[in-house]
Amino acid sequence: MTIKGRTVGFLGAGNMGEALIKGLLAAKLVPAEAIFATDVRPERLKELDRQYGIQVSSDNAGLVRSADIVILAVKPQIMDAVATEIAPAVTRRKLLISIAAGVATEKIRARLPRDSRLIRVMPNTPALVLEGATAIAKADGLEPGDLDIAREIFAAVGRVVVLGEDMIDAVTGLSGSGPAYVAVVIESLADGGVRMGLDRATAMTLATQTVLGAAKLLLETGLHPGALKDMVSSPGGTTIAGIAALEEGGLRTTFIKAVERATQRSRELGQGPK
Repeated sequence: MTIKGRTVGFLGAGNMGEALIKGLLAAKLVPAEAIFATDVRPERLKELDRQYGIQVSSDNAGLVRSADIVILAVKPQIMDAVATEIAPAVTRRKLLISIAAGVATEKIRARLPRDSRLIRVMPNTPALVLEGATAIAKADGLEPGDLDIAREIFAAVGRVVVLGEDMIDAVTGLSGSGPAYVAVVIESLADGGVRMGLDRATAMTLATQTVLGAAKLLLETGLHPGALKDMVSSPGGTTIAGIAALEEGGLRTTFIKAVERATQRSRELGQGPK
C-alpha cells in the first residue's frame, strides 16, 4: 500500500503541516495539485499557495470530502470542536491521522463515526528540516496497509517507529520534548566556549555542529553512545576530565528525570482538566 495516487488534506497548516507538505513534495510522493490545506488564517493559506502551489481553502468539511487521507494538524485544545465539525464528512473511505499531542484516539473517535479509520502520530519539530523523529501508534479498525501509508508520509520528514498507543506519552517525553533538551545542551556548550574565550558566533557554530555530527555518527555507524565516548576519551586527557565534571553534576540522572517528568505531564494533559 502506498500514498501515491491519493489525495492528502491537511486540516491545519501550521509549522508541522508545512513540514509534511514540504517532505511529500520533496520526496515526489504526492503532486502539489493532490494536496489540500485549510487554516483559519487567510494570509497563511495565501503563503502556502504561493510557495507550494497546493489547493487551499477555509472549509474543513470540504477538505475531508476531497481528500483520501486527512492529517489532523490542529492544536490539541480545539481538536474536540474540529472533530465534531468534520464528523458528517468522515466515511470509512477516509484515513485520518492525528498529530495533536496528548489527545488519545478514543477522545477523537468519540466525535467521529465509530468505524472511522484513525491513527495517532507523534512527530517532533526537526521534521521542519526533514530530520524528524516520529512515532506511529498502532490502532484497531484499520484497513491493511494503513500503517504503511502513515509510515510513508512521515518517513518523508525523518525516521519513523511504530509502537502501541500506550507508549506515545513516553515518546512525547523523549523525542517530542527532546529538541528543547538538546537546545539547552547546545546553548550550555556554547556558553562554556564563551567562558573560555571564544566569541559567541564561533562557539554556537562549534557546539551545534558537534551535536549534529555526533548524532549522525551514532545513527550511521550504529555505535553505542558509550563506545563513541570511549573513542574520544584518552587516558588522563581532556575529554575524560570534562566527563567527570558532567558526572559530578548528575547529568544522566537529570536527563532521565526530564524525560520522566515530561511523560507524566503528557499523561496529565491527555486526561484533560479535572
